[in-house]
Amino acid sequence: MLILLCVCSIGIPAIAQDLSSIQIHGFVTQGLLNSSHNNFFTANTTSGSVQWTDGAISVSDSITDKLRVGIQLHMYELGQLGGPHLDVDWVSGDYRVKPWLGFRAGKVKTRVGLFNDSQDVDAVHLWALLPESMYQTDNKSFLLAHFGFDVYGTMNLGEKGGKVLYTGYAGYRDLDLHGGYINTLRQAPLFLDFPSAPSGSIYGGDTRWQAPLRGLTIGMSASVSNLNGTAPTGGISAPASLLLAYYGQYEKGKFYAATEYRKNPVVGTIPTSFFTVPFSLDERAWYVMTSYRLITKLQVGTYYSHYNDKSKDTTLPANYSKDWTLSSRYDFNQYFYAKVEGHFVHGTALDFYTVNNPGGNKTNSNLLAVKAGFTF
Repeated sequence: MLILLCVCSIGIPAIAQDLSSIQIHGFVTQGLLNSSHNNFFTANTTSGSVQWTDGAISVSDSITDKLRVGIQLHMYELGQLGGPHLDVDWVSGDYRVKPWLGFRAGKVKTRVGLFNDSQDVDAVHLWALLPESMYQTDNKSFLLAHFGFDVYGTMNLGEKGGKVLYTGYAGYRDLDLHGGYINTLRQAPLFLDFPSAPSGSIYGGDTRWQAPLRGLTIGMSASVSNLNGTAPTGGISAPASLLLAYYGQYEKGKFYAATEYRKNPVVGTIPTSFFTVPFSLDERAWYVMTSYRLITKLQVGTYYSHYNDKSKDTTLPANYSKDWTLSSRYDFNQYFYAKVEGHFVHGTALDFYTVNNPGGNKTNSNLLAVKAGFTF
């Protein structure tokens, strides 16, 4: 917060003049979550919670016409997740040889689906919460990036062929010790407290076609990853699994529509001091969304997000989540904005934690998400 206030006091024109080619960007958001029946994201949302704060600052510079370097520092609080811990969202060097060939290395964003590599930039989205079936707010820092390298480029297919954008990547990633997955493993009955973050390798790619029809993009992502970690009283072991994502979006004038489908089977074991817990997931998720800009400053939209675990009985609420969402966003100016969003959730497979729902989860729950943001 102090860094952002100092930057703002300097003034944006002064930054551009004094720092030459260096670009500084950042954001701060403060949210309110209020729900019925169930508490969301480890916060006491049934009583109304303001434990939803997010902030980041990024610095980047063009060293040469082809080489660019940058870093983003991030801090967040979401209920009992996050806290006063400054994390590096990404830090990388980007060397663009040709339009069709470039390289990135460091901690780089993982391109999976439409929004995975942009979910850390709240200001570019209408939604206060992206579809939880794929872009889980409580595990965003784990899903966002990996340590390793990318190969990427854009191939122009001509006026009638459109463009193809591709990205291939390889490296490793580790769990956020203050995120949702670790929080779940720490709770009963596992009580696993990891001194260092479980990690694993990841490799994959993304290909998207920008069609000759202006505004239409169709794409596919594939990612293979594993995860291993050891705690004093046990650990976790998940062999390599394949995630597949298919998506499309269309934008014309004030209108926007998108859809995405994912399949992600995962198997593994959680050995503890007393017993070994095998686990398996066959995650299937999809959403459809649409939005419209009513006036320059006001945008409204809706989406339906669907998740289920096909490895289990999908008629049980614990194995599915269905979320109807209505959202609106108002931009006061180029720096300040506000979002108001209603979620109507059926099923309990996502977003709920035993630690603050000790009596069990109710099948239906509504959530109001209000967020104010500042970006520069």
